Amino acid sequence: MDTKEPTTLEDITEVIRQLTSHYGLWMAESVHQLGLEAALDAEKEAGDKFFKILSGKLTRALGISPQSVLDSADQDTVEKLGMALRSAWLAADGVWFQAIEHQADMTTAKRVNDTCWSRFSPLEARRAKDILELPKNGGLEGLKAALKVRMYAHLNRWEITDETENSFVFRMTDCRVQSARKRKGLPDYPCKSGGITEYTGFSREIDSRIKCV
Repeated sequence: MDTKEPTTLEDITEVIRQLTSHYGLWMAESVHQLGLEAALDAEKEAGDKFFKILSGKLTRALGISPQSVLDSADQDTVEKLGMALRSAWLAADGVWFQAIEHQADMTTAKRVNDTCWSRFSPLEARRAKDILELPKNGGLEGLKAALKVRMYAHLNRWEITDETENSFVFRMTDCRVQSARKRKGLPDYPCKSGGITEYTGFSREIDSRIKCV
């Protein structure tokens, strides 16, 4: 007799939790063993293959392709889904920071945070280059285009100002993290070191000649 319990939402969530954790651990250890550049190349190969495998498995399980599901939904629902996933990404970043802060202290949490961004930002830039089909060195125009497809581009309010032939200023005008802290009566999070790490890694991946200050 089959005594297996029906699959629940919690079961599906647990699968996603372990899937993303395992994928991330592979990426982290690849950076440790091979270096960031080689690890990004490996992620490109593995990620492209994994997307096709996952899409095929979901199609067989649901009897319809994920793309067909999105095509049949109204655009507002699709936009809300995208926003829900992006904001969940940001929430995951936040709860990890808080967990490390509670386990250790703010300094340790910031160190872990900065290390994560030093690896994720180049990955995010690589994905932007693939999506936008940017050349190896896309210049400032390539950087501006890539910034528009970042996760944060859909979550925070931002602007590009003071443009010259060789530079521009990128400014966050409304950051979800800082706004949430203000609502809770907390001081601003000291994000400068993390921000420089994040945007330096992103910019250099778009074009190695670009400097972020």
